[in-house]
Amino acid sequence: MQLLRIECLGRELRLEGSMAGWQALYWDNQLVSQHNASADPSSKPVHQFTLQADQTTLQCQLSIDLTWQPFALQYQLHIDNDLISQSTLNEKDIETQEVRQRPKTPNKLSIIGLGSLALKLFKSAKIIKVLFAAGSLAAYAWLFSFQFAIALILCLVFHEYGHIRAMKYFGLKTKGIYLIPFVGGLALSDDKINTRWQDVVISIMGPFFGLILSCVCLVVYWITDIELFAGLAVFNALLNLFNLLPVLPLDGGHILKSIAFSVNSIVGLVACVLGAALGIFASYYFGLALLGFLLAIGSMEIIFEWKHRHLSQLLPLNRYAQIVSALWYFITIGGLSAIIWMVGQGDNHALALPLKILAS
Repeated sequence: MQLLRIECLGRELRLEGSMAGWQALYWDNQLVSQHNASADPSSKPVHQFTLQADQTTLQCQLSIDLTWQPFALQYQLHIDNDLISQSTLNEKDIETQEVRQRPKTPNKLSIIGLGSLALKLFKSAKIIKVLFAAGSLAAYAWLFSFQFAIALILCLVFHEYGHIRAMKYFGLKTKGIYLIPFVGGLALSDDKINTRWQDVVISIMGPFFGLILSCVCLVVYWITDIELFAGLAVFNALLNLFNLLPVLPLDGGHILKSIAFSVNSIVGLVACVLGAALGIFASYYFGLALLGFLLAIGSMEIIFEWKHRHLSQLLPLNRYAQIVSALWYFITIGGLSAIIWMVGQGDNHALALPLKILAS
C-alpha cells in the first residue's frame, strides 16, 4: 500500500510497503530503493539512494519509523546530510490520501481485462442508470406485480443509499446508484478506498440502512395495522440478511475479508474459503441460483486478494476496529433477525409475508 508521498527535488518521492516488511521507494515512478521482507524485518528501515539533479549526484537518506496498529509513520528525509523534510502521519492521513499507481506493463487480453473495461464503460454511461432503473421496474412488475416492483426498488435504493452516504463521509466521489434487473443494485465511486476500515463502513452501511427502513416499516405497521408494511419490513430484512452472508462479493463477504485479512493473511484466506463453502451449501440447500453465480465471482476475488496480499493498497484494521466491525456486523444481523421474529409472532408466519406482497 502507499505509505508516503512527499516532494523531493521538484519531483514526487513515493513510499509503498506492506505489513510483511516489504518496502519500495519511487522517485518520479523510478524505483530507487527497496527492502525485502525477509532481508529487513525492522520497523525502522533506512532507505539510502542517490539522485541526479542539475548534473550533480546527491546522497539521499529516508529514515522510517513505522507502527501498523495503531498506524503511525514518522519519517526524516536527508539530502547530503541536510534535513529536508520530516513529519508524522496517522490513519486519517492514509484515509484521505490520493493513491498514485506506479506504471504497469501492458497485459495480454484477458477476461478480467475485458470485464474491467466493460465496468469502466458502464460507469461512464449516465443514461445506463436511467435505462436499468426502468428495466428493473418493468422486469419486477412483469414477473410479480407493480406494487412489489415499487417495494423492491425502494428497498434496493435505500440499501444502496447507505453505501453512498458512507462513501461521501470519507470524501469519495460517487457515481450514484445503478439498479440491475434480476441482480439488485450497485453504488459506484470514482475514487479508490485506502483503508480496510473504509471498506467495512461502506459495506455495512447498506444493510444498516436496510435495518433502519425495516424498523420504520414495522413501526408504521404497528400504528396503522396495514399488513403491507409488515410484509415490506420482513422482505427488506430478508433481503439485507442475504446481503450479509459472509460470501464475496456480498457486503458480508467484504466485511469478513477486511476483518480476517487484517488479523492475518492465512486467517483471511481460511475465513473467505469457509464463507464460500457456506455459500455453496446455502445455494444448494435453498436452490439459490443467484448465490451460486455470486460465488463464482467471489472465488476470483479471494484468489486475487491472496495472490496480492503482500502488495495490498489497504491499511489493515487495528484491534479496536476489528472488534467494532465484528460487533457492528452481528448487531445488524441481530436487528434484522429480530424484525423477522417479531412479525412472525403474529397470525402469519414472517417468511410467508413477502409472498403476500408478490400476490398483492
